[in-house]
Amino acid sequence: MPSTPDVPDRRAALKARHRRAIVAAAVALMDERASSRFSVDELAARAGVSRRTVFNHFASLDDVVIAAASEILSDVVDELGARAGEAGPDADLLDQMAAATRAAHLVPLMSRLVRMLGAEGAELPAREAALVQRTFALLDERLTATMVRRHTELDDLAVELLVVAFMAGALLLFRRWYAATGAVDDERSRRLWDELLGHLVALLRDGRRTPHAVP
Repeated sequence: MPSTPDVPDRRAALKARHRRAIVAAAVALMDERASSRFSVDELAARAGVSRRTVFNHFASLDDVVIAAASEILSDVVDELGARAGEAGPDADLLDQMAAATRAAHLVPLMSRLVRMLGAEGAELPAREAALVQRTFALLDERLTATMVRRHTELDDLAVELLVVAFMAGALLLFRRWYAATGAVDDERSRRLWDELLGHLVALLRDGRRTPHAVP
C-alpha cells in the first residue's frame, strides 16, 4: 500500500522555508541599502512570499531585523560550538568564549552589522541601539544553549551564569568600541576590541582584582 504523505511534516518544512527566505531577504536588503528600514511589501517581494506570510512568522519588521542580525552573528555561536567540541573536560570555558570573540573574528561581523543597520556617528540612534541590544540577548540565548549542551561535565547553572555575564560585558564593550571607532574595521579598531575583551576576561576571572585602565 502506498505511504500517505505526512501533511504536518510538509507544512512544517514549508513554514521553515518561508522563514529562511524572509530572513535571507532582510539580510540582502540591509546589505544593499546600509539600512534596516524597509517596508513589509519590499521584504515580501524579495522573499517571494505574501505580507500575511511575513506576519505569520514575525510580529514586526524590527523582529525580522533582529533575526537577520542574529544570522550575521551566528558564526560566533558556530565558532564556540566548534571550540567546545574540540576541547577536553578540563577546557576553560571563559577562554573558549574569549577566543571565539576576538577582534579578527568578531570585528568584521560587528562592523557589517552596524553598516546594515544604517547607524552613523559616535552614538547609536535609539532604535538601532535597541536592535543591537535585542540581538545580543538572542545571541546570549543561543550561546547558553550551545555551551550547556557541549559542556555536560560542568554544572548547568555555572555555565549559564558565565555566558550571561560574558555577553552582558560584551554588549557594554560593543558600545564603548563603537563610540571610539564608529565600527570601522581597521587595525586600531581591532586592537581596541582585543584590549577591551582582555579587560572583561580579567574581571570575570578574578573580580576582586583592580583592573588596569582601558582606553
